[in-house]
Amino acid sequence: MTKTSQKPAKTRNAILNRLKEIGARTAPALAKDLGITPMAIRLHLYDLAAEQLVDFSEQNQGRGRPAKFWALTDAAQNIFPDAHQGLAVDLINSIKQAFGQDGLKAVVDAHSQTQLAHYQAHLSDIKTLPRRLAGLAKIRKEEGYMASVRQDGDSWLLTENHCPICAAAKSCTKLCANELLVFEQILGPDVYITREEHILSGARRCQYRITNEPD
Repeated sequence: MTKTSQKPAKTRNAILNRLKEIGARTAPALAKDLGITPMAIRLHLYDLAAEQLVDFSEQNQGRGRPAKFWALTDAAQNIFPDAHQGLAVDLINSIKQAFGQDGLKAVVDAHSQTQLAHYQAHLSDIKTLPRRLAGLAKIRKEEGYMASVRQDGDSWLLTENHCPICAAAKSCTKLCANELLVFEQILGPDVYITREEHILSGARRCQYRITNEPD
């Protein structure tokens, strides 16, 4: 592949990743985010729309024509890492058939303990909550969750813009329930976590609010 052909592919991927991370965006806003001209962005968006990877909705912005807000389609989700979801779903169904719900619960719980041990090995020497959250977000990002963390007043928001195990989580909702428990254990007993947005409930992302005190 030549450098000339690599550049459009890089721009295309940057647009898709930006829409995944931040949600609906106008072409001028994407151009500003990515340092590319609005015309170039629009050309890519129309190409992506032809492939049914993006679509737009129009929103009034005061005077003038409505603005086009571009967002990923459901089909676009298939281009992001899925952590072998087909295999995971098949395994979940096989465990259910062979060992029943109790057997599946035992397997998921064992997986959560392995996950917890992995996180603890990376975060055990980090004592402050902000740094532990930053470390957790880094690990989750490496696992394909497109994770980030930021402070929001007296609390923090851990945001995951992608779920690489979404199909498996739909098949076994205990994966999500246990995930929240793992976060609670890794962040400490005085930390309170609330899941404010959930992909399985129809949200664009999963988002957790973390505080040192209950509401």
